Amino acid sequence: MNFDTSFIAYFMDSGLIIKAVVLLLVSASIMSWTFIFQRLYSLKKARTEIRNFEDEFWSGGNLTKLYNSLAKEDDLEGMENIFVSGFKEFQRLRKQPGIQPAIIMEGAQRAMRIARSQETEKLEKHLSFLATVGTTSTYVGLFGTVLGIIDALHTLGSATQASIATVAPGMSEALVTTAMGLFAAIPAVIFYNRLSSEVDRVINQYDIFQEELSGILYRQAHASSRVTENEYE
Repeated sequence: MNFDTSFIAYFMDSGLIIKAVVLLLVSASIMSWTFIFQRLYSLKKARTEIRNFEDEFWSGGNLTKLYNSLAKEDDLEGMENIFVSGFKEFQRLRKQPGIQPAIIMEGAQRAMRIARSQETEKLEKHLSFLATVGTTSTYVGLFGTVLGIIDALHTLGSATQASIATVAPGMSEALVTTAMGLFAAIPAVIFYNRLSSEVDRVINQYDIFQEELSGILYRQAHASSRVTENEYE
């Protein structure tokens, strides 16, 4: 007896529950690959923006001019958003008479932390979905396989003559769901680990820049404080 071993044939000959499981896993796989390509593009864009901004930031230009040029834009992301948020709060607080440098720095650092959290949330978008697909798809596939084996054994029990030809088609259909579960889970796990590592590296660059900017603003805040004190002496 010859069997059509194509996936379409297995799918069309399978029961309703197995079809539902296969469709669920196929949908999860398609969504996973969509999010994977989105995250790869976003991280590549973030790394490019970091390089471009750092080149401009460390070129020796005036930070106020850099802030004024960036503050006009509405779609700031990454380091630009962290810089503009921190420098904006720094300038606002520094204009208040008699304010202490420590209070100025606390406000600027708080603004930068908020901006960093926003950027981190953007970078980690959809990663939780990949983690969920990676951890649950195999179990969903196994669930379909168990149901398929139960159905195959039920068919075997009601058959007048048991043979491998009787049970093999049902077993094959059941194992398709396990294969689909692995097909959805393996790429999700691989790219979740890779993307998480890339996100951590980008966030680490944000943290380093935040500390460097804090040092620059700290020196400016104390320099302004000394100038103000000298004016009143």
